[in-house]
Amino acid sequence: MKPEQNGTRDPVRLRGLPVLGICGCSGAGKTTLIEALVPLLRQQGLRIAVVKHDAHNVCIDRPGKDSDRLFRAGADVALFGEERFSRWHDGEGFVDFLVTLCRRYDLVLVEGHARTAIPKIWLLGKGFGEPPPGRGEIRAVFSRPDSEPRMVLAWIMEWLTGLVRGTAPWGCVLIGGRSRRMGYPKHLIEQDGRTWLEATVARLQQVVDHVVLAGSGTVPAPLSSLARIPDVPGLAGPMAGILAVMRWQPASSWLITACDQPDIRHDALQWLLEQRSPGTWAVLPDLEGKGRLEPLLAFYDRRCRRHLEALAATGELRISRLAGRHGVRTPRPPRHLHGAWRNVNTPAELGNVSADKPSFPGRHNNP
Repeated sequence: MKPEQNGTRDPVRLRGLPVLGICGCSGAGKTTLIEALVPLLRQQGLRIAVVKHDAHNVCIDRPGKDSDRLFRAGADVALFGEERFSRWHDGEGFVDFLVTLCRRYDLVLVEGHARTAIPKIWLLGKGFGEPPPGRGEIRAVFSRPDSEPRMVLAWIMEWLTGLVRGTAPWGCVLIGGRSRRMGYPKHLIEQDGRTWLEATVARLQQVVDHVVLAGSGTVPAPLSSLARIPDVPGLAGPMAGILAVMRWQPASSWLITACDQPDIRHDALQWLLEQRSPGTWAVLPDLEGKGRLEPLLAFYDRRCRRHLEALAATGELRISRLAGRHGVRTPRPPRHLHGAWRNVNTPAELGNVSADKPSFPGRHNNP
């Protein structure tokens, strides 16, 4: 394998997305390699899509068939059964098509498209010592002896892991108005000279570039510049806030916290980020390993929105119902980090909070 070559940069919309070209001259073994790679990648728990370049004269529907007649009449047609097939009139561009696929798949392999500005592996054919010029961003070059599928698999998994962990998520704090059990907006409780909300935002800002607030309620003046995202109408609980920010920034992944988790720690946030891996769509910690999942102080990949939308469409608001779905991981954090997931809902629980005694300043300003 030869070292990486520099080339044309990815289109902005594909930057950070798991799209990889498998390129090479005719006869280099592109299709053979992809055919061998797909089952190996699936064994890693990944959903894989393959896009082939320059398909033509493909017989996928016969003239005169009902489906062909409906398509020619102007309708988009879908055949749904053991095998599925769709035909669209939509003139979606190639980049748009790849972005759409990345909402559903952990890796999109593109065979060919040698001149398209996507990261790619180049397979050297017989008689070639290096790729032709002008082939864009070639990340790795494999000669015939080096292109054994498991060697290429190892390279892809390392590349994917770097892609997943090299992209910082956004941070979100869910807030509300008056807490009925607490009798005071929890995000405005003060401790150690600042509100719980300010403390939570500060901790998130140590590991992410952007923090937003989801929900309603008064916000302390130092946080007035943060984006405020209203909850999704008709939904309740964490689902309303999480779906709101995921719809607002569909290309972003998220670290989601609550305003009533005063013991959030930097090392707990780091632990969450370290759980990201290829194929991970959500990290919902299970503190005791008994199936009780923590939806807040959790990680949500952008693709997890599909799972959340499906739950919300059925009226199911319990995020724990994500358990068992593709890409949803429920690891158990180290015992010394468990306190970061403690939430405070009542005055009695508030009395057990460590450090300086929390206070309810300016009750006359309650929202």
